[in-house]
Formats: sequence, C-alpha cells, structure tokens
Amino acid sequence: MTLPATPLTHRPPLRAQDIYDRVLALGDMLRKNAPQAREQRMVPQENIDALRDAGFFLALQPRKWGGHEVDPQDFFRMHLAIAENCMSTAWASGIVAVHAFQIALMDERAQTDVWGEDVHVRASSSYAPMGKVTAVEGGFRFSGRWGWSSGSDHCTWALLGGIDPEGGFRTFLVPRTDYRIEDTWHVMGLQGTGSKDIVVEDVFVPEYRTHKAVDGFLGTNPGVTADSAPLYRLPWAQLFVRVVSTPAIGAARDALDLYRQMVVGKASGDVTKLAADTGTQERIAAAITSIDEMEAILFRNFDRMMAQVTAGEEVPVLERIKYRYQASLVIERCMAVIDSLFSSAGGSSVFLGSEIQQRFLDIHTARAHVANNPTSFGRNLGAVLLGADSADFFV
Repeated sequence: MTLPATPLTHRPPLRAQDIYDRVLALGDMLRKNAPQAREQRMVPQENIDALRDAGFFLALQPRKWGGHEVDPQDFFRMHLAIAENCMSTAWASGIVAVHAFQIALMDERAQTDVWGEDVHVRASSSYAPMGKVTAVEGGFRFSGRWGWSSGSDHCTWALLGGIDPEGGFRTFLVPRTDYRIEDTWHVMGLQGTGSKDIVVEDVFVPEYRTHKAVDGFLGTNPGVTADSAPLYRLPWAQLFVRVVSTPAIGAARDALDLYRQMVVGKASGDVTKLAADTGTQERIAAAITSIDEMEAILFRNFDRMMAQVTAGEEVPVLERIKYRYQASLVIERCMAVIDSLFSSAGGSSVFLGSEIQQRFLDIHTARAHVANNPTSFGRNLGAVLLGADSADFFV
C-alpha cells in the first residue's frame, strides 16, 4: 500500500537506549551471518531487515519523517556494537544510516521525494566528484561512474558527487530508476559491504535535489529551519568522516577479545603460564589503551559539538579541522593494534576462515578510503595553526 506523501508525526520516537539495546541483541545473528556476507559480497538481507526493525536506519532521520533524531554519540555507540560482530555490516549500514542526516539538510522537496511514500527508503553514496554536470533549466544533466557505493544493493537512491559548472562541489540525489549498479566488488577485506559501482547515463537532476558543499560548510542548508533539531546544525562532514573510521574501532576491540581467547587457549586454560610473557602482556595493554583513547576522542568531540549547536553556537572551523584529522588517524591506529596482535596470533591465524585474520583484512582495506588517509588533513591542520588558510572545506 502506498502511504500518503505527508510527514509522519504520530509515531513517538524510540529512545536512543531502546535502539541501542535492540542493536546489542542482534550481535549473535550478525556474527553468525558474517561468512554469508563475505560469500555474497554484500550485507545479508536478514541483517538489513533486523537493523531496520531495530530503528538503526531511522536513528539520524528527522522525526517528521518517522525518525528518532538521536545524538551522534548514541548513534556511534550503536555503530561500534555492530562493528564488534561484523565490520562489513557496520561499514555499509553506518554509511547508509548517516545519509538520512544529509538528506535532512536538503530542500524539503528532496526529502518528500525520498520519504514521502515510505520512511524506510534508504540511499547509498559515492562522493568522489566523478560526475559530468551540465546546467539546464531547472537543474542539471548528469552522467558518470562512481566506485565504493557501500550497501547499494539495499538502497533505492544514491548520493553522487560532481562539480557545479559554476564552481564548487555538489552532491546529486538520484533515484534507482536513473542509475544501474555494476558488481565490481572483488576485494581482500570488507567483502560484505557490497561497495559496487554506480553508473548514470545522462539523466536530469532538479536543482532542489542537489546539496552544495558550501552549504554544508557554512551551515546554510536549505532543509534546516528554525524548527529543526540542533542535531542538524552539526557540520555534515563531521558525521560522514566518522562512519568510515568508527567500524575499525569495533573490529579492533573484537580482535583483542579474539587474541585473548587464543593465547589463553594456547596455555591450556592456565593463564599463569602467560605471567612471564611480557610481550603478550604489553600487546594487550597497548591495544586496550589505544582503543579506549580512540573512543574517548570520538565521544568527546561530539559531546563538545552538540553542546555548541544546542547553545546556538557555531563549531569553530579550527576545531572542525582538528576533528577531521583525528578521525582520519583512526584506521592507522587500528592497523597498529591489529598488526601487533596478528603478528603473534600463531599459525592458526593464517588459515582461511580465521576470525582474527578477517579483522586484519577488514581494517587494512578500510585504509584505502580517501577519508582515512591522514596525510593531507594533518598538513592542513598544521598549516592553519601556523596562520595559513584552510585548504579543506569538507570539515
């Protein structure tokens, strides 16, 4: 049955704790389905359905469209819990879920196009400015090919990057009828993300179904009004860069648990045999400390940003630049954790099907995402602190 194209206002939002508890309860199922995700090279439909029913995909969606408008701190606690059981599911579902936040920043007509008939409609993305864009009356002609569109099999819209003919980056919101998915996702890790290619061939995209990067940077988003929740006054980039790094923290935490189980097993259950193994002790201590530090920075940054926007203040650009650099460091720090553990995990870890090996492969694959390369972000932060202008506006 087709629902009326009217925002839903009668459903009380689930409390963030309720959604979190439901997500936690899915842990065994997500872990059980991880081999299926790798084999199918996409998130299993059972995982998607369960996360939808738990309310995860609605977490950042506006209440007027059936969403729950949870704070980012609560969203990323859910995200971490998913990642501890299947990093591929966390990667793809987190990216898909955060798109509800960006669509909420867009023109009301774009929101109606997506959610007017079904509030559970989802979008995938690929933000590299690969689109060929030609301005026409009322909008743009749009073509191109994009890679790494995670979760695309489970979505009916796509957010795709392109350069405005008049200058500046835009995201173009395109319905499933206007693009095709090509299965190119044959990779060493994160196999279950289904990060396939999107191909668009000369379609029309109305002006209102685009989002200017400058609006995201300046906070002049057309979908945000005086009645919007403070959540939507957060810089859009700060949420996106975290959904492609946070899954690695959950995977690293799970790798540490796996490692501890492995070394205790080697000692035949007698943990006293490990007392003199200072290398094992130091690896475990360093790993848990690094993981805790990454989580602390993640939550501290969003605590501060939410306090600022709730008070009607802007998040200073220098802080946003620092936060982006800190997000980009997560994967390399997680790689250091997993490399240390994997190097002493023993002979069983190299056989196909090893769980700790999969964490190693997933975390290393995540490093290939452009947002997880800290080089340019670190240089930009250092340069700005020395008085130069920022070269990065996706902050």
